[in-house]
Amino acid sequence: MTANPTTIIAQGTFDILHPGHLHYFSEAASLGDELHVIIARRENVTHKEKPVLPDRQRRDMVAALEMVDEAHLGHTEDIFVPIERIDPDCIVLGHDQHHDEAAIADALAGRGIDCEVRRASAREPRYDGELLSTGHIVDRILELRG
Repeated sequence: MTANPTTIIAQGTFDILHPGHLHYFSEAASLGDELHVIIARRENVTHKEKPVLPDRQRRDMVAALEMVDEAHLGHTEDIFVPIERIDPDCIVLGHDQHHDEAAIADALAGRGIDCEVRRASAREPRYDGELLSTGHIVDRILELRG
């Protein structure tokens, strides 16, 4: 008898893909059999600068990554709608995401969604000057070309 497949969700804005995102996706994918990534819609991003790239472009870039089984755009009004549809075994939050694990777990339980909530580890720069943040990449672009 084989174990049931495990479905993992990662989520975020993913405006400009960088090695930190790849680390997050790889770590999340290693925890299960299927990795689904939910990409926040521009209109729902309120905790930081709005994404530069359009929603569908960010989704398509994430979907093209080998470790991602499916990429989904978030719901415009309720962030839990795609989570209910996907029915994950685990949601992996990025190491620096503003979400509170306990609050997410409580909200999931309140909706009858039985899944674990974990936080991914950080990835340290591997060489001098490596950028692992979209904000830092944008700052560097502005510095060099602005």
